[in-house]
Amino acid sequence: MEAARTPGPEAGSNGSAGSTGWARGGLAPLLEFWPWQLLMGQQCLNQSRITEFILVGFSSLGDLQILLFFIFLLVYLTTLMANVTIMTVIRLDRTLHTPMYFFLFVLSCSETCYTLVIIPKMLTNLLSTDKTISFSGCAAQLYFFVGLACTNCFLIAVMGYDRYVAICNPLNYMLIVSRATCIQLVLASALCGFMISVIVNILVFSLPFCASNRVNHFFCDISPVIKLGCTDTNMKEMIIFFLSILVLLVPFVLIFISYVFIVSTILKISSAEGQRKAFATCISHLTVVIVHYGCASFIYLRPTSLYSSDKDRLVAVTYTVITPMLNPLVYTLRNKEVKTALRRVLSRYSLPKSI
Repeated sequence: MEAARTPGPEAGSNGSAGSTGWARGGLAPLLEFWPWQLLMGQQCLNQSRITEFILVGFSSLGDLQILLFFIFLLVYLTTLMANVTIMTVIRLDRTLHTPMYFFLFVLSCSETCYTLVIIPKMLTNLLSTDKTISFSGCAAQLYFFVGLACTNCFLIAVMGYDRYVAICNPLNYMLIVSRATCIQLVLASALCGFMISVIVNILVFSLPFCASNRVNHFFCDISPVIKLGCTDTNMKEMIIFFLSILVLLVPFVLIFISYVFIVSTILKISSAEGQRKAFATCISHLTVVIVHYGCASFIYLRPTSLYSSDKDRLVAVTYTVITPMLNPLVYTLRNKEVKTALRRVLSRYSLPKSI
């Protein structure tokens, strides 16, 4: 299918596109109530003659797409259930009303929104022959994906700082990581994440797309979309690469430095039991750090010219589908406090047995 050109009845904002809903436009309906043109510039949008993109996704797999649909649907439902469970337990059990679990609550909420941006559209395309997404829908999907992904990176770094203060300065922990400080750190993470996302969207969608409209991916990611541009993209790619370093390497280095101090402090604890308990509070966070930053770094800390559609699509499945499921499971299965609180909440709100 060739690129769609100037808007007609199919792609116009007031035509039949409005009735095709999520399967065709993704998040496009939101844009009618949101000043998207002010963020990107009306001139930037007018440079492109393409009005929709085709998400190639897993089209080459043929009938196996049906099997993938049920696998990804199961994983997605598990992710939603796990994140909702963690948020509910943290909200209902007062023993978990601490900075560490406040950050975990926000991370679970952010991860839930993150999956909502990608997976429903992917599931729809696995069963549909029409795999198109409108230009505005693609821009919105990339905006929310990058914004939430960056927010998660900063939140995980904030959680590392929380562990550093808790172990290295326990007497002043509640004073340093106060409720006001927690809220400020979360707001700063979200603000920085979505500001970076605005910059990335302007860089990507200010390109003229006058050739192919086939995005060789299952969602509108940076590299597959920017490769469709008709002009030289080297400068834009360099800026995006610099932003990737800012989002991935800087927080990771800060986390690494935090854990150097944490390990040094733990090794000074005289009892083996005390060392074990201190390490236990960090192991879940370390697991999330390795999985999250590892996959993201593989994709985004390299030039776009090295983009390999098949290999990168597999890695993308890991950080968009698998990782959001692993995070709550890791914090639940490897955290004694959460498991104890979960049992407490279940016993408190379970229905009384019939006599």
